[in-house]
Amino acid sequence: MSDDFEDVLHAVGPRLRALRRHRGLTLADVAGTTGVSESTLSRLESGQRRASLELLLPLARAYGVPLDDLVGAPRTGDPRIHLSPIRRHGMTFVPLSRRPGGMQAYKMVIPGADPPPVPDHRIHEGHEWLYVLHGNLRLVLGELDLVLPPGEAAEFDTSVPHWLGTADGKPVELLILFGRQGERAHLRARTR
Repeated sequence: MSDDFEDVLHAVGPRLRALRRHRGLTLADVAGTTGVSESTLSRLESGQRRASLELLLPLARAYGVPLDDLVGAPRTGDPRIHLSPIRRHGMTFVPLSRRPGGMQAYKMVIPGADPPPVPDHRIHEGHEWLYVLHGNLRLVLGELDLVLPPGEAAEFDTSVPHWLGTADGKPVELLILFGRQGERAHLRARTR
């Protein structure tokens, strides 16, 4: 086995320990989340146990980091982000973040079309924050029927029946932050 490979394996343990401590977690916390025993986690962190894909995948998922970060894989050097649009309910969603779990960021494009007189409300788990970039967004939230022009933002619990669409038949572009477990976007403003 090459020295480079051994160096990578020896660096995994300290990296795991630092990540766990940085998050303020105990071995018991991580064991409860991943299903990996505390003793195995301790041996991994101390270098007494060799890291395997079977152990690293649940840890990467629990810490919300790419597997490459756990093993210290070198960056590719290509700074471009290759986005893969998702089409759902006639709209296009472009994922802007790739972190598993937690808050997710999307650019959403709603095509031009005549808005329905009675929109089909949806509900799901989570919390959403949106910012209109272009066009006029129609946001139906429970009993409220709002029009948001460019530059306006909204935040709401997605368990409230809601619908997003064009207000005037023209395309709409917006940024969306979405937290699956009800995480809210925390906005802080400083006064000068």
